Amino acid sequence: MADKQATYDALIAQIKAADRAYYQDDSPELTDAQYDAIRMELRAMEDIYPELVRDDSPNQTVGAKPSGRFGKIPHRVPMLSLDNAFSDEDVREWTARARRFLGLSEAEEMAFTSEPKIDGLSAALRYENGIFVEGATRGDGAVGEDVTRNLRTLADVPKTLSGKGWPEVLEVRGEVYIEHSAFDVMNDAQEAKGDKRYMNPRNAAAGSLRQIDPAITASRPLRFFAYAWGDVSEPVSDTQFGAIEKLSAWGFQTNTLTDRFVNADGLIAHYRRIEAGRADLGYDIDGVVYKVDRLDWQSRLGFAGRAPRWAIAHKFPAEKAITKLLSIDINVGRTGALAPLSHLKSINVGGVLVSKATLHNEDEIERLGVKPGDMVRIQRAGDVIPQILEVTEDGGGAPFDFPTQCPSCGSDAIRAVDEKGKRDVIRRCVNTVACPAQAKEYLIYFASRPAFDIDGLGEKQIEQFFERGDVREPADIFTLKDRNDALKLEARDGFGEKSTQALFDAIEIRRKVGLARFIRSLGVRHIGQGNANLLARHYGSWLALDSSVRAGTGDMLTIDGIGEAAANSLHEFLTAEPSHKALVRLLGQVTVEDEVAVETDSPVAGKTVVFTGKLERFSRDEAKVRAQSLGAKVAGSVSAKTYYLVAGPGAGSKLKKAESLGVTVMTEDEWLALITP
Repeated sequence: MADKQATYDALIAQIKAADRAYYQDDSPELTDAQYDAIRMELRAMEDIYPELVRDDSPNQTVGAKPSGRFGKIPHRVPMLSLDNAFSDEDVREWTARARRFLGLSEAEEMAFTSEPKIDGLSAALRYENGIFVEGATRGDGAVGEDVTRNLRTLADVPKTLSGKGWPEVLEVRGEVYIEHSAFDVMNDAQEAKGDKRYMNPRNAAAGSLRQIDPAITASRPLRFFAYAWGDVSEPVSDTQFGAIEKLSAWGFQTNTLTDRFVNADGLIAHYRRIEAGRADLGYDIDGVVYKVDRLDWQSRLGFAGRAPRWAIAHKFPAEKAITKLLSIDINVGRTGALAPLSHLKSINVGGVLVSKATLHNEDEIERLGVKPGDMVRIQRAGDVIPQILEVTEDGGGAPFDFPTQCPSCGSDAIRAVDEKGKRDVIRRCVNTVACPAQAKEYLIYFASRPAFDIDGLGEKQIEQFFERGDVREPADIFTLKDRNDALKLEARDGFGEKSTQALFDAIEIRRKVGLARFIRSLGVRHIGQGNANLLARHYGSWLALDSSVRAGTGDMLTIDGIGEAAANSLHEFLTAEPSHKALVRLLGQVTVEDEVAVETDSPVAGKTVVFTGKLERFSRDEAKVRAQSLGAKVAGSVSAKTYYLVAGPGAGSKLKKAESLGVTVMTEDEWLALITP
């Protein structure tokens, strides 16, 4: 599904500037819905095609790092995002997938909650001994902005908890929003003062909460719905629905449309009722959120990447419109992919001004027969970036000629053919080392949060360094200070003495990096956050990984979750002379720290385990996730490195091989006895 990879390459560049403008400068360049549209497109792709995701997709993190205008508050429990469902079938599959993961039969009742998905700004409120002590925005999911003083001005935020039975420590999470009627009044006041009208209620809410002066926040009509919790000193309830009732009893506004159902049919019917009454709610929602009701089941389901398995957002359906296609641009991504992006005559689709749409790849352009000047029907599904559905009127222009040379460097751009003779749907520039677009995009990625996370070294700075020839590969970043007598950074636009020193300090901090982060930072195709973590846990050190992978892909393919595409890509990267030399130069500047076991006191930490046969006490997915959480390495095949083989009924060749190698074989009950304290 490499065509989806190309869409990533086209989309990510669009939102980097928007991230800075919205999260740090509080001056959005896109409407909030447009920004969300791009983020949701990437999130949907990650859900369906995780093996193709780019590491610097903003969906690998949540939100963006705090702007620096406020103090920072670390979230003791991360504030994560949700995966999306766009159809009834998606919802049914999600409920079925949760059942399979938990190993539940169809006869066992499984309840879910359903609630409107408020379109506002997420916030976390911390209470100690019933008193509100601090509040933060979501931020990047790990660290938020300290907006305690501003949150104190909201009437819906209790300063002390009501009732009884609340935990000594209670972190309540919810959404700050503005009702439609209040938003209209705000805009009328803005217009009367000659000021710019707010784009939408969510932007107005975000800007109002993130005011330096709390008095300004106090003058804004902000509301707060509570719907979840984070850090708590003791369990709030044993069910999601029960916990929401507790929050209401303790003085929080909760959504009265929240309900409980025992199957997908009930959830979908509730979704239809909310959708039908959406216009009369008085506040913005963009879908309905479903959650597994039992909290112990939520715990067992855990998380997949940056989203919980026990919750999903059912987005509202597509909206369509017809407009003119003005042009088609070709962007060159970090992996050399040539990604087409259409520019449209701006049109309002469901309240959002749309000016771009995805085209995926050249086969899609040929299938649609689309070309500049045509009138096209576009669809915006679930608030994601629009796609072109069809040509409604031929504009009479010439067919679009998809380039066979890279627009950035002029090198050949080819569609590779695999060993089975199948042609790749993506055309890629063959000049992986010297293509300016690839090199610059990679450097931007390398310094970004998912990779080395070098504070103050963003897209603008990298572009400046690259265009001047100061930085051409990652190792060059770590020699900037040594070369500064010649470079004189403090004399350039955007740099002063303090900002230059701050950059050098930020670079110095990153001279030590964890193994998983280092692997991600290499930018190897098919090696995202998940695969990087698997490799780090399996090998433990860079030396072990490098020597094993350079020798071949065989050992990598024993790791459960690592496929041939990822194994081949990493092997090719480490053995190709140009990338190997650049890597050696980088390793001369940084230290890669060994991976630390997840639970070093676990009896299975660091040991390789293989599951085979029909597991009866837990599903295969649950067994794998639990083992990894205890620090074990889960492999898909038996080898001399296998420490335990957990065999259920019907175990076959893996059991025979384990016995021949002298591997310890145990039943599910024996495995549970070993890992249960």
